[in-house]
Amino acid sequence: MERLFIVTCYDKFMSTSAKNVPRRRGRPPSGQAVPAAERMRRMRERRKSAGLKPVVEWVPRNPEPAAPYSSHRLLEARSLAMHALIAHKIERDRTLLETPLGNLKRWRSRWQNDPPRWFQEWQELMTRPWPEIAALITEPSENAARLRQSSPFAGVLSSDERKRIYETFRA
Repeated sequence: MERLFIVTCYDKFMSTSAKNVPRRRGRPPSGQAVPAAERMRRMRERRKSAGLKPVVEWVPRNPEPAAPYSSHRLLEARSLAMHALIAHKIERDRTLLETPLGNLKRWRSRWQNDPPRWFQEWQELMTRPWPEIAALITEPSENAARLRQSSPFAGVLSSDERKRIYETFRA
């Protein structure tokens, strides 16, 4: 059985005239290239003749009316703003702390046998010093947002203060 070997050998003495010339990529230049502006003009003409209209604005002409309810982020921002105002009011008048403590006492009578986990968290939190509580209720973290959803601070803000915040964060 015969074996066939193919050997490729590069000749060191090949033409060296193009050795120092930098190699160009792509097509060789023809000198007949069309400028970019002319290409765009031709493309627009083709689209126009095909019946397509140019897009000149990105805003919808008839925007849909706003949804009647806020998004989740908007609700969280509104809750944070309300608790920031609550913290500010309680900082000026510490007797307002009686309102959340009264709410917790009322909730305790409601859930004597099986209190929710958030109720127990708020009971523990309300035993801390006020600066720690204020820092927690105004914190933009996920944990603080979760706790603000079941806040015992209802009743600290007046109806006008609440209305002003609701109008500010209207969807």
